[in-house]
Amino acid sequence: MKILFFGRGLISTQYAWAFEQAGHTVEFYVRKGRKETLGSNIELEMWDARKGKKLIKERWNVKLHEELLPHYDLIIASVNTEQLPAATQFLSTAAGNTPVLIFNNIWKDLKSAIAPLSMNNVVFGFPGAGGGIADNTLRGGFLKMVFLEKPRAGTELINNKVKELFESAHFKISWIKDMQSWLWNHFAMNAAMEAEVLKRGSFPAIMNHRDSFANVGKHMREMVPVLKARGAKPDMILLLLTKTPPVLLGTLFNKVIFAKGSLARLFYGIQQ
Repeated sequence: MKILFFGRGLISTQYAWAFEQAGHTVEFYVRKGRKETLGSNIELEMWDARKGKKLIKERWNVKLHEELLPHYDLIIASVNTEQLPAATQFLSTAAGNTPVLIFNNIWKDLKSAIAPLSMNNVVFGFPGAGGGIADNTLRGGFLKMVFLEKPRAGTELINNKVKELFESAHFKISWIKDMQSWLWNHFAMNAAMEAEVLKRGSFPAIMNHRDSFANVGKHMREMVPVLKARGAKPDMILLLLTKTPPVLLGTLFNKVIFAKGSLARLFYGIQQ
């Protein structure tokens, strides 16, 4: 399969590398002037958890384009939320009939978030990856699991194409029945976490304060009325953060979710 990634960001780079390893052709579209700035390679220091936990350290050659060329089987767009309107506007004229996977967090209504793209030509997913890029070095990792919406009427063929792509690279798909509600819940959880990160000064810093995750739960409880007003159905993470006694949340996050050696710590560069 020939795949174009919209931008050479963190998520795009990690999954592009995995797909190339599986035998697919991967290329990147970047803004004017970025091809020279980014260069033709990137240093990878990332954990691959598809089969155990393997550290990848290599210089990877990438193919960048400043124009969107035809004849791709799939375009994958993983951009920051504020960049999505410009990205979808550009793709609506440049991508033609090429199907698009939107692979990131979204707070808006999905249909309006990707307008003027057609919902029949788009599927929504979410990565299981994290980390950062600094000085042309990617440090982070990705899990075996990715999240993908169950097919809507009219998207069955695109969903199957995306499914076959990820499975060919040994990823496991977690099918989401209500992607809109799932993304709203996930966005709210991120906001609850980021509020505490801003308070403490950094993500690693929240690990040193016992009450940090109790505060995350408090922030999440304050967002429940907003989610309910949007019609979001509470998922397991929301229920965990809002129903677990605050005194237990810190223990749960520290001992299970962010335990020493966990991929969550590796994603964010947290050391002990």
